[in-house]
Amino acid sequence: MNISFFRGRRGRREAGSGAPRADSAGGEPAGVAALLSECELLRARAGQDGLVLDDSPASLAALDQLPPRWRDDPEELPWLGNDAGLYLGTVIVRTVPGAAWHVWPSGHPVVRLASGREIEVVEAGVEWAGTGAPELSQVYGEAAER
Repeated sequence: MNISFFRGRRGRREAGSGAPRADSAGGEPAGVAALLSECELLRARAGQDGLVLDDSPASLAALDQLPPRWRDDPEELPWLGNDAGLYLGTVIVRTVPGAAWHVWPSGHPVVRLASGREIEVVEAGVEWAGTGAPELSQVYGEAAER
């Protein structure tokens, strides 16, 4: 299973290495979840502001409060937004009962709740990085209440 959204990101950092594949993590849900939870850029930027991302709902609220310095760098903005969405998904999957990653055939990751509803976390993260809305903690709250 090819995870296409990694292709440009990894290619930028590791030229010529090709796109990571979910089956390189064993194709198992835990391997896919590990790949999706890396969020290196977001973790680094949060760390610069003294915020350690511990995969908790409280960390989403703390991210919402960070000054959006990444908006000054139009090249970094989409990557940070992608990471924010993947981090949001990671928190939901780890803390909301029945939530799990689902990767569409196109390689697009979403979080599927126990109800069957899918949350497009990457889109939410990109919007958050660009405009501050929706807040990550708000998206989490809506996922957790169902």
